[in-house]
Amino acid sequence: MEINVWNNCDYSQNVTFFYELVGKKISEEWTTRDFVVIGLGLVVCLIVILSNMMVMTAIFINQRFHFPIYFLLGNMAAADLFAGLAYVNLILNTGPWTSRLTKPQWFVRGALIDISLTASVANLLAVAVERHQTIITMQLHSQMSRRRVVLLVVFIWAVSISMGLVPSMFWNCECDLADCSTIAPLYSRRFLVFWALLNLLTFFVMVAVYARIFLYVRRRSRRATQYTTQLWHSQTIVNLMKTISMVLGAFVICWTPGLMTLLLDGLMGKDSHAQTYEKYCLVLAECNSLVNPIIYSLRDEDMRRTFKSILCWPCRRRCDQQGEPSPEFETAHLEDNNGCAMKEKDSASCTLTDAETDYRQAHLLMDG
Repeated sequence: MEINVWNNCDYSQNVTFFYELVGKKISEEWTTRDFVVIGLGLVVCLIVILSNMMVMTAIFINQRFHFPIYFLLGNMAAADLFAGLAYVNLILNTGPWTSRLTKPQWFVRGALIDISLTASVANLLAVAVERHQTIITMQLHSQMSRRRVVLLVVFIWAVSISMGLVPSMFWNCECDLADCSTIAPLYSRRFLVFWALLNLLTFFVMVAVYARIFLYVRRRSRRATQYTTQLWHSQTIVNLMKTISMVLGAFVICWTPGLMTLLLDGLMGKDSHAQTYEKYCLVLAECNSLVNPIIYSLRDEDMRRTFKSILCWPCRRRCDQQGEPSPEFETAHLEDNNGCAMKEKDSASCTLTDAETDYRQAHLLMDG
């Protein structure tokens, strides 16, 4: 039985054959819709690449960011930068150019997108788990060693690369033409269902993690009101809700349409009419790589100052000539609001009251 199945596999068919099989038309000429999608995609890619390069540079040059949470943010920026490059590759091999692709080239095009987006989601989950561990244990920074951070980063990319190679290696529809997807004609519809459900499950895990963080910090904030003012208590809750709403809202807005499109295509095939809006969903999902640096980095005051230093670097000499103080990169040890040294090997650890600890944990969460 197994031998008969493999004998039915026909690897001689080209990409055009699979597109015609599922009724997905390959454009012979560029249409207005193609130009709109490509133009929007290129603009988003450019911003994604530049913004994530700036995040990675800021984390590298500023010693204040040499902590596990920022290393994870740097890896997330690398994944988002890779997503921008992968989408540029997709744009350069789409439309009328699709018919010129060989099957290996087509699988590479899809694998790059799968790897980049899987890595972005995995990094978001890693950041959520790290935040949970830090807040629950009432620490300013995670005690995770750099070795463990490196292993976590390697694991994230290993899983992402594996997910990207699955369709090209064995889980495609070359041996089962009835299972071909209408969005990605060489992909198996069952794989699309698996991939969509896996990412939706990751989303629900993130919701649970941040919900637990919120409930815990709110409970600790109520206990801290006897040491702090009611105004601070209210502001903590509001800012925390804003941060969580931004994180989860961005993920829902950017990912849910695309994931639901893949799920419907996997379950319903041609009846889902997924081809009508698939490109817009892909652009929207790519926007998540643009939103991530804003949510996790730009809310950090030190990160903003480092960004300003990077942007002002070309004009420093002119500023000096005009007698204005030029921006300098800050490499001093990180200090908290009460003057406690955060990264000094020989200094004694500062003793914090419960109220001060609650304040710092809430502040750290809001900055993230």
